[in-house]
Amino acid sequence: MSTENALLTILAEKIRNDSLVLPTLPEIALQVREAAEDPDINLHAMAEVISHDPALSARMLKIANSAYLGRTVKVETLHQAVTRIGLRYIKNIATALAMEQLFVSNNDVVKSFLDKVWLYTVDVSATSMALMKLYKQRNKHSHLDLDTITLAAMVHNIGVLPILTEAERHSEVFANPDFIEGAIARLSGRVGGSIMRSWGFSQEFITVVERWNDRRYETDNISYIDFVRIAAVHTGVMYITETKDAFLGRYVEKGIIPDEDYLSEDDFIHEYNAARSIFID
Repeated sequence: MSTENALLTILAEKIRNDSLVLPTLPEIALQVREAAEDPDINLHAMAEVISHDPALSARMLKIANSAYLGRTVKVETLHQAVTRIGLRYIKNIATALAMEQLFVSNNDVVKSFLDKVWLYTVDVSATSMALMKLYKQRNKHSHLDLDTITLAAMVHNIGVLPILTEAERHSEVFANPDFIEGAIARLSGRVGGSIMRSWGFSQEFITVVERWNDRRYETDNISYIDFVRIAAVHTGVMYITETKDAFLGRYVEKGIIPDEDYLSEDDFIHEYNAARSIFID
């Protein structure tokens, strides 16, 4: 049996047995999410929780002052940043911003793959966020939230992490990048769903992670998975057999985008760049 087939067999067996080692939610994200569930939490207390992680604190200030939020008056303190973002959104926003902490490895080869996946994740997230912001401007009464799409996009491919961790034990497979990418495409949805469940995330996040790359799954109503899927195709992460115009045409019919050329227009590009700058210095 080839090394590649052996690894696939190992991965499939561990997935079936629920024995694959899953990543844990970054500690600071867990603390923020637990604090947000406290009905008595206030902005000062939430800022205090976030302040224990300097990297997250800096990112919260950055998003609070970002062009993505359309702010021109700069905030200087973490408390001001939390106030601007608001307690309603802070849980998902903080969790999304903490995701970068998971894309690390001491193995140089694995790290190179994780760096690539991280950049893809940022691009998919920025595209999804830009699409959602512009959609919300046209559909002000939509139940969809900017904070939810931010986190959903950031975790959409989270299943890649334990796959690469397992592959690290078989370093020779990294000589075949196509195999690694194929294994990720085949298995990451199932693995990602397991991670979301272990983290206690809601079904809307589980569905995005498990089904975004499964074209057999479609929703009648506009959903978060639509935005992630458009973004994945636009950034070249998701493979399609049809033309991009034909793919996007269905989302024009669904009312998510006005036309097939929308993602090359100035308004979209401006919002994409504003969202991407939150994650990339």
